[in-house]
Amino acid sequence: MFHIPWKEIWEYRELMMRMVHRDYVSRYKQTLLGSLWYVLQPLFTSLMFTLVFSRIAKIPTASLPPILFYMSGIVCWSYFSDCVTGTANTFIANTSLFDKVYFPRLVVPISQLIVNLVGFVMQLALFLGLYLWYALHRAPITMGWRIIVLPILLLQMGALGLGVGCFVSAITTRFRDLQVLLGFFMQLWMYGSCIAYPLSIVPSGLIRTIYMLNPMVCIIEGFRFAFMGQGTVTFLQILISFSISMITVLLGIILFNRTERFCVDIL
Repeated sequence: MFHIPWKEIWEYRELMMRMVHRDYVSRYKQTLLGSLWYVLQPLFTSLMFTLVFSRIAKIPTASLPPILFYMSGIVCWSYFSDCVTGTANTFIANTSLFDKVYFPRLVVPISQLIVNLVGFVMQLALFLGLYLWYALHRAPITMGWRIIVLPILLLQMGALGLGVGCFVSAITTRFRDLQVLLGFFMQLWMYGSCIAYPLSIVPSGLIRTIYMLNPMVCIIEGFRFAFMGQGTVTFLQILISFSISMITVLLGIILFNRTERFCVDIL
């Protein structure tokens, strides 16, 4: 049954923020650079993509500066991927807590969306810094009214990550294999999300139709179009992407709600 207890979640908002603080502090605890890893990881990944895919493989980047092209995809993917992996072990990681205290179980995965939002904001700031540098050097990028879609894209990424993470978390209570395969699956998904190449070079027909079933493709292309005026985005593609995201979060929460009733007994 699809049910989000918004009233209860609001009542437990203090607990949620404590979880956000706990996860944020523990993520890079006892590391030398701390929160700087939030920006260093996408920066190094973007530089590696620029070297491998742009310089060596000569894959076009739709006339955009390569590092901006790759970083735009990596920033979006990092938030989505972190939301999935952060919520995917909700039941396994919190069994002892669920066994002792009652609170809306959705507080845990929602707290992951919030804590990962911190990383997204920091990475977006890095992207905007590079964007400004290229804009001052008259790169072919334009930012206009399209930027208003950013909150919608962020909401869709969070919803999609929540849905996939809740689904995986519920399934792994019975089949731990999925937890092992999650990293490999997310890596494959990343390379099928038009991060290292534009959608425009994907052959039309059946292959592109299959690509459009991946909601992250439209999100990343939409992000590029919003910030730089380049990207293959149509109303039909947006509708398909948004619909699949909403269906995913619907199914994920339904399965999550059913699993939370007996997860402690199974684990």
